[in-house]
Parts: sequence; C-alpha cells; structure tokens
Amino acid sequence: MVKILMIVAPSGFRDEECLDPKKILEKAGVEVIIASKGTRVARGKLGTDLEVQKDISEIDNITYDAVIFVGGPGTTIYFNDATALRIAKEAYSSGKIIAAICIAPSILANAGILKGKKVTSFPSEEENLRSRGAIYTGKTVEQDGKIITANGPSAAKEFGKLILKNLK
Repeated sequence: MVKILMIVAPSGFRDEECLDPKKILEKAGVEVIIASKGTRVARGKLGTDLEVQKDISEIDNITYDAVIFVGGPGTTIYFNDATALRIAKEAYSSGKIIAAICIAPSILANAGILKGKKVTSFPSEEENLRSRGAIYTGKTVEQDGKIITANGPSAAKEFGKLILKNLK
C-alpha cells in the first residue's frame, strides 16, 4: 500500500491545504499518516481538529512514498526546525516525492533542496526561495522532478491531484 506522510503545524495549519489533498489521496486508496510536533490533536486556522498519528520526532522517511508539508500561518514553526529540515532532506535524497504548499516551500528551501529547482509558494515566501537558489515561477502549482509545490488554499485540490498522479 502507498503510504504518505502529511506534516501539519500543531496549530494554525491551513485546513483545506491538508483536507483537500488528504481526501483525494485517501479516495484513491493511499494511506495518509498525519504528523505534527508535540501534540496529539492539531488545530487548523479555520477550526478543524485533526488527530495526529505521529510526532515528527518519530519519523523515519524511508517508510513513506511521499512527504507533504502543509501550509498556514502556524507552519513557520518548522522553518528552522532541525527535525523538519532533516525529514525534508532525507525524503529528497532518498528519491521520494516531496511536496509543500503555501508558505511550506520555505521549509524545503531552508533544508537546502531547492537550488536550481522550479517552485512556487505563497507570495510572502518568494524572496526566501530565491535567496536560497530556487527558480520562483509564481504558478498555482509547480513540479520539478519529485518536488511539487503550490501557492495556497485555492490550489489545494490541484496540488492533491498532482501528488496522486506522481504516486502512480
């Protein structure tokens, strides 16, 4: 069975950026594991309570086919988090699909894996992505190899469908 890891902020993740791709993936038979930091219930910006199955400190990337970082204002907690950055680096170096939406592409940039890669994000992150060597396109959804990025909540369904297409 295909298993993916979705990492959300303990509070302030963007609900639709998690729920829309999760629904698309699960409908196709993909097992989605929700991970966060220091909590068993993560709370979305719009009020969704989400059961957390794993703390990010327990993550071993090798067991997942893809890793998705969900955006939202709370996601800044991961921008310089050593564990989150390690997870991003390991997923990338082991050839897994790695995806990030909204402000979460900054996690990938800060992990050093976006140099020379075409990416998009929420506009607030453009400068950080460029400063770390990414080629910022500003598109709704962008893919460069196994890296998939999207610019925000309105792109969540398209983001989920592109991840699913790459899992097949």
